[in-house]
Amino acid sequence: MSVHPHAGKPARPEDRINIGQLVSDYFLKVPDVAITAQRVSFGTSGHRGSSAKISFNEAHILAICQAVVEYRHEQKITGPLFLGKDTHALSEPAFASTIAVLIANGVNVVIQNDSLSGGGFTPTPVISRLIISHNKIENQSDLADGLIITPSHNPPTDGGIKYNPPHGGPAEGEITKQIEQRANALIKAGLVDVKQIPFADAIQSPLLDQQDFIEHYVSQLDQVIDMTAIAKAGVRIGVDPLGGSGIAYWPVIAQKYGLNIEVVNPVVDASFAFMPLDKDGKIRMDCSSPYAMAGLIAMKDDFDISVGNDPDFDRHGIVTKSGGLMNPNHYLAVAINYLMTHRDWPADCKIGKTLVSSSLINRVAKKIARPLSEVPVGFKWFVDGLHDSSYAFGGEESAGATFLARDGSTWTTDKDGFIMALLAAEILAVTGKDPYQHYLALAKELGEPCYGRVEAVATFEQKKVLTALSSSDITADVLAGEKITEILSHAPGNNAAIGGIKVVTENGWFAARPSGTEEIYKIYAESFIDEAHLQTIIKEAQDIVSAAFKAAGL
Repeated sequence: MSVHPHAGKPARPEDRINIGQLVSDYFLKVPDVAITAQRVSFGTSGHRGSSAKISFNEAHILAICQAVVEYRHEQKITGPLFLGKDTHALSEPAFASTIAVLIANGVNVVIQNDSLSGGGFTPTPVISRLIISHNKIENQSDLADGLIITPSHNPPTDGGIKYNPPHGGPAEGEITKQIEQRANALIKAGLVDVKQIPFADAIQSPLLDQQDFIEHYVSQLDQVIDMTAIAKAGVRIGVDPLGGSGIAYWPVIAQKYGLNIEVVNPVVDASFAFMPLDKDGKIRMDCSSPYAMAGLIAMKDDFDISVGNDPDFDRHGIVTKSGGLMNPNHYLAVAINYLMTHRDWPADCKIGKTLVSSSLINRVAKKIARPLSEVPVGFKWFVDGLHDSSYAFGGEESAGATFLARDGSTWTTDKDGFIMALLAAEILAVTGKDPYQHYLALAKELGEPCYGRVEAVATFEQKKVLTALSSSDITADVLAGEKITEILSHAPGNNAAIGGIKVVTENGWFAARPSGTEEIYKIYAESFIDEAHLQTIIKEAQDIVSAAFKAAGL
């Protein structure tokens, strides 16, 4: 995809959304589940869509929430449900719809204490931490779970909702499939089985509880990050929340731990009109994109470490003086190497990575003699291991990760952008070198990776073929001039289906898999030789996929 001529530049008037129209469409447009694009559809991180496209409307939220209530009843989940929202325009009406259904169904709902006055935004990792904290100390018959209203880093036109069951992390595929199917059935039947009361009545209910989520989360951060080391070193930290849900947390963190933090952009605006345009010319709060992060990158020399997060704060972007915005894969490798050599965790704790993350992580794991577990795409695959502390770290290539508390106990079972950002400051404080300098040392010792990802249009039938590919369907024995050493259709870490294929050589690999929500497929690739070798891998990967489509008559 070519770079849009306005990428990295301020949003223009024509790039901004009509919030009034978006909210009006949320209430007035009604989905037809006979149309695939208008159905409830859970991808790797919840249901997402836009009210204008009739893919995220009131009917979707009412039905999803009723389906969640029924799932809770079936599973005998009787504790509180922690509810959060981010700063997208559609999150506010969806938040209200969610409360109206949950309270009508007798669910004890807990929200941030200023959520009903236009604020009260709650990051994803905070909901995860609340669930884990409750279920750790309360009677196990009174388990808590949670919902987060967010489409993550998606454009301002989008809305989203995701469910975290009592383990605190993203719901497994079996759970989301059940919720998805029930929600679509409820919409098809005209929502007659959805219980709902007026929002004005719901917020007066004794079932609705308001708490200080910020204090709860911030007060525990020193359990997972060496805040004292950061404070003593006087690390100057620049923070751009990208208008996201964690914006009110940073000043509290700074005050409580005596950190030198400056929030360089304190604006919350549901149109996100302050954002530089992303690579494709759209407003997108992607903290791993050099275009979306252009403002913070320009300030890199003003701080020792600069950090950004997406709207629900489950992703991180790390900017250093020495190297600018770090590639997410590079930072994951540095974070893993540092944590595994600076935490007193059991030697058998696993490093969890998605199989499309950099193989530099594999080389780091081998170097420090720690077990590695490669899983399919999706953070849900790390949840069980993080929950029982058998995984010390879980991270994915799209700049999302979390890790254990310093004492080896569970911190979160969902991605935590706060701790990944603060870890960068800890690394600098403790070692005297920033994460990019550590990356250069790792690359010099273990090899410098060239990483790329491309997308291509794919029909529903082609996506089915790609999902079902196995090693026997790949006839090639050489990739980019190197002998193919491994062809995977299942992840080696848990033997779960990849939903695609991964082909490996000594110095490179590619993985091809269909998108769960769009009519495209993605190719991820990496070379430890050079950029030209990477491009050859990508070209031959496309040829291999095309051959598989041709063999299927497509």
